[in-house]
Amino acid sequence: MFKRILPALVLSIALAFGLAGMGHAQDRDVPYWASIDTEELNMRVGPSLEYKIAWVYRRKGLPVKVVRVVEGWRLVEDHEGDRGWVNSGLLSKDRGGVVVGEGLAAMRDAPADNGKLKWNVEPGVVGKLGECQAGWCRFDVEGRAGWVKAARLWGSGAP
Repeated sequence: MFKRILPALVLSIALAFGLAGMGHAQDRDVPYWASIDTEELNMRVGPSLEYKIAWVYRRKGLPVKVVRVVEGWRLVEDHEGDRGWVNSGLLSKDRGGVVVGEGLAAMRDAPADNGKLKWNVEPGVVGKLGECQAGWCRFDVEGRAGWVKAARLWGSGAP
């Protein structure tokens, strides 16, 4: 009898922990930052595969602001203000940034205007966002890293 109860007990415990973990992930306060974790992401007009695709993103690492949570779906907003629903499994918790504004943004070796210029980055460039301090954020674009003014990086402030 013990041999029959033990597998059922183990399965019950595993399910309880699994469901608790899923519930915990759902409890995250909105809004929060996320980034696209796939090469192609469909943005839908509603939270299900039954809804039509409004937009297709092809920018892995692009930051999005999660503004609402419904089961396995997230209502997200991009840097241009477009909103739609995406599958939560295709998003990453990693912080990303996208260069916004007019003209080139300076990437410097230190978080200051007098830091040595390393590169100039164009609006629309996507990268990994690091620490931010004194109005500057560490920004990494495919291994080219430096400091960019936070005001030029969508995804750098509070969501």
